[in-house]
Amino acid sequence: MGQAKMSEKGLMSTNYFFKDQTAFYRGKVRDVYTIKDKYVVMIACDRISAFDHVLPRAIPHKGEVLTKIAAYFLDLTKDIVPNWKISVPDPNVTIGLKCESIPIEIVIRGYLCGHAWRVYKTGERMICGIKMPDGLKENDKFPTPIITPATKNNDGHDEDISIEDIISKKITTKKNIECMCEYAHKLFERGTELAAEKGLILVDTKYEFGIHNKKIHLIDEVHTPDSSRFFYLDTYAKHQKEGKPQKQLSKEFVREWLMENGFQGLQGEIVPDMPDSFVESVTSRYTELYEAMTLQKLDSRSYINVSEVIEEHIQNELLKLD
Repeated sequence: MGQAKMSEKGLMSTNYFFKDQTAFYRGKVRDVYTIKDKYVVMIACDRISAFDHVLPRAIPHKGEVLTKIAAYFLDLTKDIVPNWKISVPDPNVTIGLKCESIPIEIVIRGYLCGHAWRVYKTGERMICGIKMPDGLKENDKFPTPIITPATKNNDGHDEDISIEDIISKKITTKKNIECMCEYAHKLFERGTELAAEKGLILVDTKYEFGIHNKKIHLIDEVHTPDSSRFFYLDTYAKHQKEGKPQKQLSKEFVREWLMENGFQGLQGEIVPDMPDSFVESVTSRYTELYEAMTLQKLDSRSYINVSEVIEEHIQNELLKLD
């Protein structure tokens, strides 16, 4: 029987071995089990990362929020691009197709904030080979969404890269990257429409793609608080006019809290202690976004015997696969 490591109230990690398991990978947030080299079991734990560091405390119910939002948007965008999802047998688990990952994150930005703003306020106007307009202030809308890819590294920081460099370094083919960018624009347009219906603005996001049966598939998560940033539509214009910060439904406020407490992931810096009040506020933000995006109340799972429950749900689902 497998085990799961709990941190107070939250799932920090899992340690299972399933029948026909052929590989295991632990990412910053997810534990990924490969079955028969055909399927992946992705368990979204309650770990949280920022500046490419996993923080020391779990965020209760974060994993199930990521799983449920990703499943919601994967279902609503499968007419645009095929995706990896097969089923969601547990609040923290997605089972899907094993795809050959393309090691590029397609980051698409509709507004000037986050990393792009940190680049912009230094006076730099180029990002990933794209020129940003002069005269913008933080959180202003770009004339049209821009794509700023990043290399997806197993170790260390993901790095900005231009589409030209992706092609010249042969990270993937010109045909693939053009297809990925086309999908990204269509997915961002759909996400923007869906968010607007709920009174939200999809600010920026990242998409990841892989190859299955020689076709590009959307993989991983879609429009979650870990991969995306949202503003409230009804207060956006007023806050911009008055120079006030936008309230964000994203992970950016975690990065801001860390920076305020002297941590940006740089060498020699120590991750600050996360007080209970801050952990609770993170759970609250994740829950708020789920309920705003789906118009459904989050039916938070119980953590009683959670390791055994997750394992049973996965094993039952795997029996249905060939």
